[in-house]
Amino acid sequence: MYLWDMPGYGRSSKDAGHAVDFGVQAQVFAALLGHWGLARPHVVANDYGGAVSLRTHLVHEVPYASLLMADVVAIPPAGSPFFRLVQQHPDVLAQVPPYIHEALVRAYIGNASHRGLRAGDLAELVAPWLGAEGQPAFYRQIAAFDERYLEENEALLGRIDIPVTVVWGSEDTWIPVATGERLAAGIAGGPVRPGRGGGPPAPPGRTGPAGHHAPVLAHARRLPSVSGVAHDDDDGRSATAAGSGGAWL
Repeated sequence: MYLWDMPGYGRSSKDAGHAVDFGVQAQVFAALLGHWGLARPHVVANDYGGAVSLRTHLVHEVPYASLLMADVVAIPPAGSPFFRLVQQHPDVLAQVPPYIHEALVRAYIGNASHRGLRAGDLAELVAPWLGAEGQPAFYRQIAAFDERYLEENEALLGRIDIPVTVVWGSEDTWIPVATGERLAAGIAGGPVRPGRGGGPPAPPGRTGPAGHHAPVLAHARRLPSVSGVAHDDDDGRSATAAGSGGAWL
């Protein structure tokens, strides 16, 4: 399953009264897995999905069969210089003219990919954050970011006793490889698996950052309870087949 519509993201509600912090996201993910009846799913997490999947497992004690994390926001520190600027001035930036806002968001998301994003993929990632609803929601979700959730994750890493794989893009422009190495060491003392490039969450119907296709596919093929895996075609596009026991967050 590809969980694109986390609360406050994608096509989900962007109502200003709805909380979108990691605590709420983890509660929703735990409830969703329970609703689906997925006992011990194999979870693949990218970007914010790392913080959410870790909290769901460590705080809400939802059991997983395995966890793969690729270029995740999971432990401190996190956030690019622009991200930190927005945190300091969310109300001011939310009032910039729409054409300036769109340029900022396009540059922000595009900068996350070392190889560059195809125009269609970039447009798909930017679209939810545009318009009268999307623009304030973009700044609101950054303002709601609270690093204490990442600190709590890091403090609890020693409790993890399931198979975990950490994959990191060698050219990640948002979170350095050193953070991934510290994350891996905190779990099992094992090395981080390198990927090419690095990038933001993929649009719906994509497997994830292009540089991570190989390790993610290799991981999926080792999972006996997953009935479908993602595959690439010749030009780097990909399709995702839903597995009976897996979730991409």
